[in-house]
Amino acid sequence: MIEVIGVRFKKAGKIYYFDPDEVKFTNEDYVIVETVRGIEFGKVVVANKEVDEEDVVLPLKKVIRMANEKDKVLVLENKEVAQEAYETCQVKIKEHDLEMNLVDVEYTFDRNKVIFYFTADGRVDFRNLVKDLASVFKTRIELRQIGVRDEAKLLGGIGPCGRMLCCSTFLGDFEPVSIKMAKDQNLSLNPSKISGLCGRLMCCLKYENDDYETAKRELPDLGESIKTSYGNGKVVGLNILERLIQIEIPEKERVVEYTLDELMEEGVIKTQAAE
Repeated sequence: MIEVIGVRFKKAGKIYYFDPDEVKFTNEDYVIVETVRGIEFGKVVVANKEVDEEDVVLPLKKVIRMANEKDKVLVLENKEVAQEAYETCQVKIKEHDLEMNLVDVEYTFDRNKVIFYFTADGRVDFRNLVKDLASVFKTRIELRQIGVRDEAKLLGGIGPCGRMLCCSTFLGDFEPVSIKMAKDQNLSLNPSKISGLCGRLMCCLKYENDDYETAKRELPDLGESIKTSYGNGKVVGLNILERLIQIEIPEKERVVEYTLDELMEEGVIKTQAAE
């Protein structure tokens, strides 16, 4: 086992583990750490805990020190300077006539690097732009092309549910979402109904997917023949969330509704767990 703390550098960013170096931290602390990008300012979101060595990438970087008020002021100043850099870069992009959309600009804590995030339909030759920006800012320049999902995460917004976007408020990582998930949940396959602001399938399709997959394994299929106490019938309707099965009984000229438990009690079907 190894002791770690979890640090985030953005509100809904990925959590990175660091060695606390025998210092006890709380979830309200801010720290200065060394990353692949340089010296960074982050918030502790996972206090000291022990994890298996297999769950982290070793060797872990040690926390340099606890952040102070001067550090917090510097972070705010960096955001102001980044906004100025954003406006300057927009002008330079127009001067170089590049097909790219600037999304965000970020300075590292020590200002050794400024990162420009952009989206584009294809590859962009921005070598001359980088040289131009380097001559203006006198520091290391990085242009990073991101996808539309990352763009939505950076910019934020309100989803079709009326709430702030999941990706910009609490989702640290994007998980794969497929059209099969929408089909399994009997949702309309109209792109405007199941797509988020980014134009991709909504992340929330993943939230209940495991429950739907479990239900599909337990419940019979539509059209399946079922023998019940009322006689032989055919499954004509399913309520997956409530585990209800509608069975048409031709001999009785009626449709009977069963719960999954009731059918199991009659020995008609069994769950995989029961098997």
